[in-house]
Amino acid sequence: MFGSILNVDLFTVGLAIAGTGILGCTIFFNNKKSITNQTFLLMAIAVFFWSLFNYLSYQTHSANAALWLLRGEIFFAVWHAFFNFQLFYVFPKEQIIFSKLYKFLLLPIVELTAILNLTPLVFDRIVKFSADGRVSEVANGPGIAVFGTLVLYLLLSAIYFLIKKTVKAQGEEKIQLRLMLIGASITLALLLTFNFLLPAFFNNAQFVSYGGLFMFPFVLFAGYAIFKHHLLNVKVISTGLLIFALAMGTLFEIILSQDVVSIILRFSIFLLVLGLGIMLINSVLREVRQREELEILTKQLEEANEKLKILDQARAEFITIASHQLRTPPATIKWYLSAILGGDYGKVPETILEQLKKTESTNNHLISLIEDMLNVSRIERGKMEFLFEPTDVEELARFSYEQLLPIAGDKKLHLTYEPPASPLPQIMADKEKLRQVMNNIIDNALKYTKQGTIAVSIFQQGDEIEFRVKDSGKGISPEEKESIFLKYKRGKESVKQSAGLGLGLYVAKVIVEQHKGRIWAESPGEGQGSVFCFSLPINSDLKQTALVDLGGSQTN
Repeated sequence: MFGSILNVDLFTVGLAIAGTGILGCTIFFNNKKSITNQTFLLMAIAVFFWSLFNYLSYQTHSANAALWLLRGEIFFAVWHAFFNFQLFYVFPKEQIIFSKLYKFLLLPIVELTAILNLTPLVFDRIVKFSADGRVSEVANGPGIAVFGTLVLYLLLSAIYFLIKKTVKAQGEEKIQLRLMLIGASITLALLLTFNFLLPAFFNNAQFVSYGGLFMFPFVLFAGYAIFKHHLLNVKVISTGLLIFALAMGTLFEIILSQDVVSIILRFSIFLLVLGLGIMLINSVLREVRQREELEILTKQLEEANEKLKILDQARAEFITIASHQLRTPPATIKWYLSAILGGDYGKVPETILEQLKKTESTNNHLISLIEDMLNVSRIERGKMEFLFEPTDVEELARFSYEQLLPIAGDKKLHLTYEPPASPLPQIMADKEKLRQVMNNIIDNALKYTKQGTIAVSIFQQGDEIEFRVKDSGKGISPEEKESIFLKYKRGKESVKQSAGLGLGLYVAKVIVEQHKGRIWAESPGEGQGSVFCFSLPINSDLKQTALVDLGGSQTN
């Protein structure tokens, strides 16, 4: 009969330990930096040891061992009362600065009282010790008054803080505090009834060893109140419940045990399951926290991308407006320069003529730059006007060559043109934009070639028409070859040799690709010249259109 009672007692203590331990560690791991969560864990640890010592003090057959177990019990009872007080004091804050009175008066008093409880000044000796291992009477020392006063002060102050905060609180916090008040009331009622009234007035102490179980309602309600403030992931709660169920299954076997060795072995297994379970909960919490942080970062990134899109759209619109406004002055200057150089205003002296030609060249470069900026803004806005029609590509190539021949002469470069061996078939193309690509490629060769030859050629290669410009200029390094067709990208030497924004080849690439062609560059290396090429399919299936959606669809 005694063995069965012992087993049931141990099961109830294990139930309290498991529930308190799992709740305490789960709350702590959920936010290790929170003073509320830290205090809850410390209170859970105090309950754990208080419950264990309380149970053991009624299971020993040695009066001396029982005395020390009782001293250990009230040692942890002081810390339980203190952390219970601190929990109500800090809840629900994450950070708090304790006053000097708290740190240098209250805390030292608690520490000294806890140590005092381990001495004969509180429990001097066991007066009556029954044959079944029950302590019937203890001789108290003068220190018992200090212990009782401090614990009573801490508990009453805790209740005072709890009631005061509950009255002042609103909304979610008020609900949390009410939950804690309900839990504290249930636990207090159970402890007063079974651990004080029954032993003191009815001489019935058989429920005293269940003190740990009586603490569980408060731990449960307080834990739920903190959970409610930071709702845990379902996965965490499920893991906690699974660990609790496994622990209870292991603990239930203790009731079926018939000897002390089996009880000790199975209780050890129970503690091992509990410890490993708490480690598992910690890892699940860490995983959940990382996923939540990733979701927050993803959301922030999406919001940042949306803002960037808006800013990018605004920038593109600004460039479009500014470029349109800038087009008029250079176009007017070009018209006047052409008229002056053509002799419409009379003969121009040679000394002035040379300077006017340089001015015209610079002005043409400015017009080209503005056109590139306009094209880039159109590309960025996702819409670009194309007028596809049957086109003689060889005629465009010859026109570009002839247009830039004077510039080559001025730079004393040998610019050649090799026509196709046989007439090329017409293809669907935007004449103006394709001529712009050809001009850009030839003009680039003129810019970056100091001396030598630039050879322009066009020919049919299978079912494609290929346009090539070969120069004896600065060449391209392997690193630059990967980025020269990107927006605003220019080689380090290119910046030194010629002004520009690095938009020409980027625009050329977009235009060629919209013609369903491809563009590329070849070079043996730096200082060994380069070849820029693009090819266009003869049968591209392009329809005559005025607008192309750069997102992928062609609109009539």
